Amino acid sequence: MKHESFLKAIDGGFAWELVEAYERQPREAPEEVNRGAEMIAERLRARGLPVMMHQPRLFLSLPKSAAVELDGKRLFAKPPAFSKPAPHGLTAPLTYVPSSKREYARYGAPPAIDVAGKIIVTEGISLPMVLSEMEALGALGVIAVNPGHRIHWGTASTIWGTPEMEDVSRLPKIPSVAVNREDGVPLIAAAKAGKTATLFSELEVGWFPQNLPVVDIPGAIEPDRFVFLHGHYDSWKEGVGDNGTGNACMLEIARVLWEKRSELRRSVRLAWWPAHSTGRYGGSSWYLDAHAFDLLDRCVFQMNCDSPGCKDATSYENITMMPEAVKAVTAIVERVTGQTPKAKRPNRSSDYSFYNLGVSGAFMASSMMPKELVDQRGWHHVGGCGGNIAWHTEDDRIDICDKGVLEKDIALYLEAATTFANAEILPLDWRDGAAEIRAAIESYAALSTGVDLSDVVKAIGDVAADVAKLHAKIDAKAIAPRAANDALIALSRALVPLNYARGGRFHQDAALTLPPVPALSVAEDIAGLPDDLKGFARTNLLRGKNETLAALRAAKGAIAAALG
Repeated sequence: MKHESFLKAIDGGFAWELVEAYERQPREAPEEVNRGAEMIAERLRARGLPVMMHQPRLFLSLPKSAAVELDGKRLFAKPPAFSKPAPHGLTAPLTYVPSSKREYARYGAPPAIDVAGKIIVTEGISLPMVLSEMEALGALGVIAVNPGHRIHWGTASTIWGTPEMEDVSRLPKIPSVAVNREDGVPLIAAAKAGKTATLFSELEVGWFPQNLPVVDIPGAIEPDRFVFLHGHYDSWKEGVGDNGTGNACMLEIARVLWEKRSELRRSVRLAWWPAHSTGRYGGSSWYLDAHAFDLLDRCVFQMNCDSPGCKDATSYENITMMPEAVKAVTAIVERVTGQTPKAKRPNRSSDYSFYNLGVSGAFMASSMMPKELVDQRGWHHVGGCGGNIAWHTEDDRIDICDKGVLEKDIALYLEAATTFANAEILPLDWRDGAAEIRAAIESYAALSTGVDLSDVVKAIGDVAADVAKLHAKIDAKAIAPRAANDALIALSRALVPLNYARGGRFHQDAALTLPPVPALSVAEDIAGLPDDLKGFARTNLLRGKNETLAALRAAKGAIAAALG
């Protein structure tokens, strides 16, 4: 192990004590959430760590109760956060929309399905896009049939974090509820028969003060730069596996790093987020808003910690990492777990609020149950709790967690944090990042769009060549470490937004996963559009072309400065 002295200092008992405490502490209602943050801060301060407790006012949607009445029978349901309340009931005919017919073009004509004036019944867990699409088609409500016995809590909003003024109109205007599979089967049959049902839902929406604890552990050589480790601590009910174990993992990492801070080159910052669930990543996006230039000037790498330490989660075969971090993160996972992971492109989830700012990163979940075991148990896919279907349900309690797996995950995240904090030159290989961007640009340029992208193809080719020269100089130690790191960070600021974001640097894109180089991705749609819409799409592409060229110009300038 590269950082064996750090790993030897791990005390799994300190982390596990918080897991046990969180088994008895719900962290969903705002006052419960704040108590959960205090529990983290109390344990940190008892070990001598300074804690900054922020308390922003955040916009939350708090699900209360829901039901569906069909043929005189009342079925239990759950409302997703941010869906429109229907406390007095919404009565309308049902219609069934199978997932195969939910294809909704990003541009152009909507699918040829008649849903106006009806309540949709469809399959799925968390359906924010479906809700917005069906709303646009005139539907009055949506009932999501979950695949298992338990109903999973979720959210119905496509807005990331607290809405801006321009976003408020995009908040859902129709109610939505979720039912389990047993109740969903007769609902689907009733929808196919055109029966009428009544949907009820209650939610509390408003602004609430929420605690947000942050710890800064100063580096001994470059304290002005930091690695950022973060994860949400609010949960649905107790949420022990999502994300009590993650909070405990970070707690122990903070303790170890503080104890051994004289051995850190750079600083490490840890933040525990509220409003992940009921605020659609409202805590992390607020923190960016309030500390944008600190992050922009000082943050070298970010890592998210969500749902580690769950029972039977022994697989590390798929790990989220940006392409420029693949070599380093793969080596870290191999050192700690003995497994070689496949790199998974980050999607738009898990408090990845920093795309637009240009911070490279890795990790969302870490350990997961092997797919074979999930299939053997007949479980459906979920995104957290190590793959356990207790995720986002009342069953997410301590019995799905495992102290041994948690200790392995603590070691993994600690090794990652110390690797990026202590490397003289940051282990980011922008040859790989540029290659992914180049492949996307070339694929868009090869399409029939009516917009010439040859200058963008040339520009990314030039940047890729310059990146190769930069890394050759770095490998040959022909560039001073500080200058090399300046260039690698500047490349992150230019190329991460190019590869992952569509909006402005200090804004948040919708909570939708975007393809590589999203500024140009409309190129994939132009050929299939009606002629009267193609001109609008080409305008999108022309503007995206300019955004892309500007980012590549910034990248080229950063390299030129480093090469002198």
